[in-house]
Amino acid sequence: MQIKSFDKKVAIVTGAGQGIGFEICRQLAKEGAVVILNDLDSDLAEDAANKIRGENGNCIALPGDSSDLSFIQSMVDLAVKQFGHLDIVIANAGITLFGDFLTYSTESFNRVLKVNLEGTFFLAQAAANQMKKQSSGGSILFTSSVTGHQAHKDLAAYAMTKAAIEMLARNLVIELSSYKINVNTIAPGATITERTLGDPEYETTWSKLSPTGRPSTTKDIADAALFLVSDKAKQITGQCLIIDGGWSCISPSPF
Repeated sequence: MQIKSFDKKVAIVTGAGQGIGFEICRQLAKEGAVVILNDLDSDLAEDAANKIRGENGNCIALPGDSSDLSFIQSMVDLAVKQFGHLDIVIANAGITLFGDFLTYSTESFNRVLKVNLEGTFFLAQAAANQMKKQSSGGSILFTSSVTGHQAHKDLAAYAMTKAAIEMLARNLVIELSSYKINVNTIAPGATITERTLGDPEYETTWSKLSPTGRPSTTKDIADAALFLVSDKAKQITGQCLIIDGGWSCISPSPF
């Protein structure tokens, strides 16, 4: 019997009720991982886990706020209590609150920072403390964005958090490499998800703007994510992989 790439691995993925996070969970489960699937929306989390279990994947729904410190620790504790170890953590949860820089509210600013930065930072911390105890270490992956590399109108606060996440991954190389923990980042560009399908012009617009002639699919992003948390990427750490069909090389604006 063929051994799957993530056989017996235990993974936590946040913000995974749909879109990129869901597809990452789906692909991890297909490759043999036990996946703890988190989303703030309990219905989305349960539906997503049911879909994965319907494909014979091993997936547990764990709804909750991934920016809440006590909930973050409870996710790690659940993984260890039920499965004895934690191998992979993917901090995918994030929010986008558009707004003009000159009038952007402190409420929006603080919410974006809490979810995108605080949630990511302290999930990595909780995961790393567990992985440090394990002789096998582990892999941590952050979800950034091309907006952390190229300016987008009305996304100053969001883009700032995504650039900061990438610097966090670089800094954690110093902190975590000796414990056999590698930390990387993916930066998706235009991607077809449930959210972007709500814009009837989205696929057409980004097909014209992307050098590859199409926006990314969630599978495109998941494939990159799975590589970076696999055993094949253990010598890769502190890096950011942009998945955008070459858009950031030429950067034509959608506006």
